[in-house]
Amino acid sequence: MEEELELILEVCKEKMDAAIDHLENELVHIRAGKASTRMLDGIMVDYYGSMTPLNQVSNLSTPDARSIAVQPWEKKMISPIEKAIMNANLGFNPENNGEIIRIAVPPLTEERRKNLTKQVSQEGEKARISIRGARKEANEGLKKLLKEGLSEDLQKDAEAEVQEMTDNFGKKVDSLLEEKNQEILTI
Repeated sequence: MEEELELILEVCKEKMDAAIDHLENELVHIRAGKASTRMLDGIMVDYYGSMTPLNQVSNLSTPDARSIAVQPWEKKMISPIEKAIMNANLGFNPENNGEIIRIAVPPLTEERRKNLTKQVSQEGEKARISIRGARKEANEGLKKLLKEGLSEDLQKDAEAEVQEMTDNFGKKVDSLLEEKNQEILTI
C-alpha cells in the first residue's frame, strides 16, 4: 500500500515537472526582442536529402543583442539554411555574404509586445491546466487506495502533499511568466 502511495506521488511530481519543462521550452520560442540562438531551435535544414536540425549543420552565435549569426560548416549549405529560416515563419529576414548568414532581430512594437504577453499568459494557463490535471489524477489514485484499505490519515496526508506540490508548481509558473513578461516589456 505504501509503495503504491509513493508511486502516485512520484508520478504526480514527474507530470508537474514535465509541465514546467514544457512551459520553459515554449517561453524560449517567444521572441522578446533580444537575440538568442534558441530562437532558431526547431528549424530543420535539408542536408543531403535528410532533414537535420540547424544547429547540427552550422555554428550559431549572437554577436550582439540585435543579431544572430549562422555560420554553415559547408559553404554550399548557405542557400538551404537561408531557405529553412525563411520557411520557419519566424518573421526574420536572413542576409548572407557568401560565408555567414546574419539575422537582424528587429525591435518589438508596442502592439507586438502586448500580443506576446498574451501568448505568454496562454502558455502559462496551459501549464496550470496540466498541473491541475496531474493533481486530479493523483487524488483519484489516492481515493482508489483508500477503498483498497489505505488508512484515512495517510490518504489525507498524501492529498495535502499533492496540494502543496500543486501550489509550489503554480508559483514556479507564475515566476516564469513574470520573468518572461518583464523580458518582453523591457525596451
